[in-house]
Amino acid sequence: MITITLQPLFHKNAEQIALFFQKKASINTAIKKIKNVQWSQSNKCWYLPLSRENYTVIVAATKALATIDSTLLRDYLEKRNTIVTIKTAAAEQPALTPVNLKSYQISNGNMEQLLRMVQALQLAGNPATTIKTYKNEFKQLLQLLNQKDVETLTSEDLRRYMLYCATELQLSPGTLNSRLNAIKYYFENILHREKFFVDLPRAKKPLNLPNVLAESEMGKLFNALKNKKHKAILFTAYSAGLRVSEVVKLQHIHIDAARLQILVKSAKGDKDRFVMLSPMVLDILRSYIKGLYPRPAKYIFEGFVAETHYSNRSAQAVFTKAKLLSGIQKHLTFHSLRHSFATHLLEKGTDVKYIQELLGHFDIKTTLRYLHVARKDLVNIVSPLDDIWKKGDIEW
Repeated sequence: MITITLQPLFHKNAEQIALFFQKKASINTAIKKIKNVQWSQSNKCWYLPLSRENYTVIVAATKALATIDSTLLRDYLEKRNTIVTIKTAAAEQPALTPVNLKSYQISNGNMEQLLRMVQALQLAGNPATTIKTYKNEFKQLLQLLNQKDVETLTSEDLRRYMLYCATELQLSPGTLNSRLNAIKYYFENILHREKFFVDLPRAKKPLNLPNVLAESEMGKLFNALKNKKHKAILFTAYSAGLRVSEVVKLQHIHIDAARLQILVKSAKGDKDRFVMLSPMVLDILRSYIKGLYPRPAKYIFEGFVAETHYSNRSAQAVFTKAKLLSGIQKHLTFHSLRHSFATHLLEKGTDVKYIQELLGHFDIKTTLRYLHVARKDLVNIVSPLDDIWKKGDIEW
């Protein structure tokens, strides 16, 4: 039976009960029927205001479908009024101390500083994703400060705060670096404090090699689905190494059939790029669209509402379904299609520098996580999907 994990969540300036569980339609439907339940896109979970009544409602609504794990919620409730003091080397300086979540309010003065930073990021032309990340990470510090003005913090205060994030919150290296970037931007670009973080080390990210699918497994994955739209989404993503957000946002005007290219607009970092368009995928997309009525006017993979694109979440669910039906046991996500694309190109002798361009990586070190340099002309690059197709291992 599926387990629903209940966790404490501070969202919209209030304590909430967050529900996390493996996606299943029957459980999702039951939760949607709960009064006042809401979906958090940023936290990827359903949530309700934290109360004994809502806890009881959740248990009653899901008891026949899942088991409830409330360990984390219970631990939080036991500690919610406990003030945790961060140990400091300089005891004479006031420590940054987390308080009861009920006090996690941002003062008016600190809210003005948050607005200043957001406006500066916007004026500098930063991507919306960067602005959102910096805003959310900086807010974590401001909520912790309560009424203390952020401008008064010293480099020692911030060193202790980052130590708290690493040891007490046990944030991942990636999150620690994002949080440090946001704080660094504020103090150096808004307050113009020079060399403010010179002695603050950055967390080292572990080198995690991505899981990839063998070509034989790709065939199993694709053949597990019968829905042509779902198959076309996976075909397109794998054939060109697209991120899930990139494939669902493809528009008709982005397909250049004459030059066999796909224009990926405003990808990660607000960067446009061209990727290959497999002749096989071009035929697949034409066949898929020809069978639709009414045909999508704007997006190739249209959402439930006309002229909206298919959601990231729905595309990820398509991949998860294909993986389950295919019987593949590897730990994989939709992004594994992108990793598999790059790895298969490497195995066919494609130069890693070309693969870097196709994937849209800013730094070649990102590509080199799982690639090694090889030599081949870009004009001779053939999508790995074409080779699998020619072997007759894929049905359409």
